[in-house]
Amino acid sequence: MADPKGFLTHDRELPARRPVDVRISDWREVYQDFSQEKLTKQAARCMDCGIPFCHNGCPLGNLIPEWNDLVYRTDWREAIERLHATNNFPEFTGRLCPAPCEAACVLGINSDPVAIKRVEVEIIDRAFAEGWVAPQPPAVRTGKKVAVVGSGPAGLAAAQQLTRAGHDVVVFERADRIGGLLRYGIPEFKMEKRHIERRLEQMRAEGTEFRTGVNVGVDITAAELREQFDAVVLSGGATQWRDLPVTGRELKGVYQAMEYLPLSNKVQEGDYAVSPISAEGKHVVVIGGGDTGADCIGTAIRQGAKSVTQLEIMPQPPRSRPGSQPWPTFPILFKMESAHEELADGGGQRVYAVSTTEFVGDADGNVRALRLVEVEGPQNGFKPIPGTEREIPAELVTLSMGFVGPEKGSLLQDLAEVAGDGFYDARGNVARDKTYMSKVDGVFVAGDMGRGQSLIVWAIAEGRAAASGVDRFLTGDTALPYPILPTARPLV
Repeated sequence: MADPKGFLTHDRELPARRPVDVRISDWREVYQDFSQEKLTKQAARCMDCGIPFCHNGCPLGNLIPEWNDLVYRTDWREAIERLHATNNFPEFTGRLCPAPCEAACVLGINSDPVAIKRVEVEIIDRAFAEGWVAPQPPAVRTGKKVAVVGSGPAGLAAAQQLTRAGHDVVVFERADRIGGLLRYGIPEFKMEKRHIERRLEQMRAEGTEFRTGVNVGVDITAAELREQFDAVVLSGGATQWRDLPVTGRELKGVYQAMEYLPLSNKVQEGDYAVSPISAEGKHVVVIGGGDTGADCIGTAIRQGAKSVTQLEIMPQPPRSRPGSQPWPTFPILFKMESAHEELADGGGQRVYAVSTTEFVGDADGNVRALRLVEVEGPQNGFKPIPGTEREIPAELVTLSMGFVGPEKGSLLQDLAEVAGDGFYDARGNVARDKTYMSKVDGVFVAGDMGRGQSLIVWAIAEGRAAASGVDRFLTGDTALPYPILPTARPLV
């Protein structure tokens, strides 16, 4: 503990966001630079607890007190070594994770928690700037071939671990670029895609092969995949989105978030001059109050929406931890993300405890309005409140209501036939044992496809753990770190 009084003398501080009127005119990340002096003060707030509950909050088991101490001492080179010891991609988690580690911080019991995410981001960004993030190719090749299906954080983590273990790894991705939702679900203003590119450059230099535009199950069958590879890792995510089957759902202008967001990313990639689905000059309604909904808000504002309204069926969360969600659990709190700040600045609204009853169309089959009703809380089954019905303008609607599990396409259908009973668990995800192997011998499952919709830290943790199971399956032993049980910690 470098500074035993740090948590008493320094308040929590985060980097300032760029002014709203400036940042909504571009797609760059929203945060300004954070000085080393300020960062070392934030690292000094870590109390180096005898029982660091931040470890329990983080599924990756990040060595948080260790690298906080190293940052305070400005030993950046050792800090990145300790950070990479548990996390393949801290540049992703430090920008995108909702930080259950901070919710579990002991300092957070009666004060503001340590700014763990900010310290994490600064460590990895400095490491890349200094050239410390170098390829780590294996010294010995095993000759074993592994297919990884899906290139989101779970697939990339599994691929990197297995490549470094000496296996020949091929990552299959049905999109035209690698990254999964990191690439086409996360807007540029939350994470610029250069962070993906520089990590892929490292992975290619280590020996990982990437094949894009391959829809596994169609372009190559499950049987062919199992025949050509010694092991398979399924990491395709829980991409079956939740729909809203109300009157007017078929109208033009009503889209799933994952139909809308990827197109704006493709504009940033240079594929389009303007998004084929643009909010410019339109009244936009975003249904769903989570992170994906916030991504839709920020995207619509940057596209020049006339107005933006966000709807959420749940009541507004509290601003401080409620008694029903005690420390060190992850609380559901009212958040003011950068997109919400932009929404408020432009006069938009976040409307809670309402349910959509109908989409109203014009004579040409385009959505022009949305009808909603206020509802009582979940304890009353979201019962409509009579007399609260109203209509709001809506010329573009995005459904951002989460995902219900993996897509049951030809890949999973074929594997389910091989497995027989028990291929899926009670929630409709692909079942796996403690080594992350499915009911099909040699076929492993990592991330949301086996876990259900979850966090990026869980995806990376499961990718690493599944890689350990694959390595043991192929070689009889493994030096890869830490298999964790799928039920070892509560789903966040």
